Amino acid sequence: MTLDQLRPVANRLLEPFVVGANRLGLTPNGVSVVAFLFAVAAGASFVVATPVAYVSGAVFVFVNGWLDLLDGQLARRQGVDSKAGDLLDHVLDRYADIVVIAGLAAGIEQYALGLAAVTGVLMTSYLGTQIQAVGLGREYGGLVGRADRLALVGVTGVVAAVVGDPVAGLRPAGWLLAFFAVVGHLTALQRFWGAWGDLS
Repeated sequence: MTLDQLRPVANRLLEPFVVGANRLGLTPNGVSVVAFLFAVAAGASFVVATPVAYVSGAVFVFVNGWLDLLDGQLARRQGVDSKAGDLLDHVLDRYADIVVIAGLAAGIEQYALGLAAVTGVLMTSYLGTQIQAVGLGREYGGLVGRADRLALVGVTGVVAAVVGDPVAGLRPAGWLLAFFAVVGHLTALQRFWGAWGDLS
């Protein structure tokens, strides 16, 4: 269950945006930086934790995810895809994950839950790139990939704007953090065991 499997469909939908960005003279690295700034804006919105801020954060997260797809496609269109660009993209993606989750946790003052969630998310991403480093190719699979996380954050932002009161002790953002904490680590372990089986 991962939206990353829909990447070919997303790439086709991105084509007009790639053409437009190319005509405007945008660079892939520049798009990566702008995508990260939208993640920072999302995290800041989630800290505010008002209905309007939650909806704004959800929109910012969506834009971050869209631009994150766009930068790679633009690099290939311009023939400038490189290991340096890939490195920058991965580093900014991880910082984006951190600031968004930190913002969600700070907004509801659930810091321990935020720590558990961010470690799960980072381990999922780490396993994806580490599997590539040992020669098995980049791993996007598992229970929840980055595209799934961004979609869930966006949906939760909208839900949190409507449902302000705690449900069974947690606000919507808290339930999302708990989900990331559990499923993130399970996804990391799923990727690990799959790669371990391939290497053994």
